[in-house]
Amino acid sequence: MARVEVNTNAPEFALEDLNGKNVSLSDYSGRKNVLVVFNRGFL
Repeated sequence: MARVEVNTNAPEFALEDLNGKNVSLSDYSGRKNVLVVFNRGFL
């Protein structure tokens, strides 16, 4: 797994939301904070 260094931009990625819609990090470009949560126990 690649590490992201402190004070650098996060790499672009895309995931599906609960409704199957593709959501990417670039969808939130220009916003100050983005919180990403990975729940490995949820299916």
